[in-house]
Amino acid sequence: MLGTRYDVIGAEYAATRREDPRIAALIHAALGDARTIVNVGAGAGSYEPRDRDVVAVEPSEVMIAQRGPGRPPAILAGAYPLPFEDRSMDAAMAILTIHHWDEDQDRGVREMRRVARGPVVILTYDPEVSGRMWLMADYLPEVAELDRRIFPSLEMLARWLDAEVTVRDVPIPRDTPDWSLGSFWAHPERVLDAQARNATSGFARMPPEVVDRVVEAVARDLQDGTWDARHGHLRGLDEYDAGLRLLVSEPLDR
Repeated sequence: MLGTRYDVIGAEYAATRREDPRIAALIHAALGDARTIVNVGAGAGSYEPRDRDVVAVEPSEVMIAQRGPGRPPAILAGAYPLPFEDRSMDAAMAILTIHHWDEDQDRGVREMRRVARGPVVILTYDPEVSGRMWLMADYLPEVAELDRRIFPSLEMLARWLDAEVTVRDVPIPRDTPDWSLGSFWAHPERVLDAQARNATSGFARMPPEVVDRVVEAVARDLQDGTWDARHGHLRGLDEYDAGLRLLVSEPLDR
């Protein structure tokens, strides 16, 4: 279950998964003029607008404990059912969380649409794109395969929302403070950093023997120059499309 999973993954989440202001600006713009917002799978509160009324919903007590003093308190609950009346919120948001909702993915997304009068804003990954990043393609195909199973497609999300959606590619900056697995595109050394690895669900969900294999292989390839021979051109890029996508849905009857 998500709460239990993030009780493990989230122990040091706030240290390495800090809000990127450039990505936050895209999310806040997508929320439009919404004043009341429910953030489902809210975690430590990254990407919540500070100038609006946010209601956070989060199933992990470990994650809730890491919410900063300026963040609103969170309701200890999952994505389904949401404890709100129909169309009682101006908007709903879910940031890199739906792939952890397990059997609640479909009905949780439909719940977001039910309670929001206005936009539903979802930040997610396209697993077909993220699987082409060097880490998954060359070292960690197990995560690519897992992501194809657990990340709902953009088409599936649109079907659950029963609405037209717009999708925006969100390149990940080299210097992002949000060390999601996609941010490793420019920083292979992070694979060797246990704290960085453990704050990503991709590594955290892998068996120890898989993690050890990947760490050993990346360390070897960094030391002997193999990684730079294959992927050194990435060190000159300011940003990279690792598959991060921002999906925005407006109700059909609006």
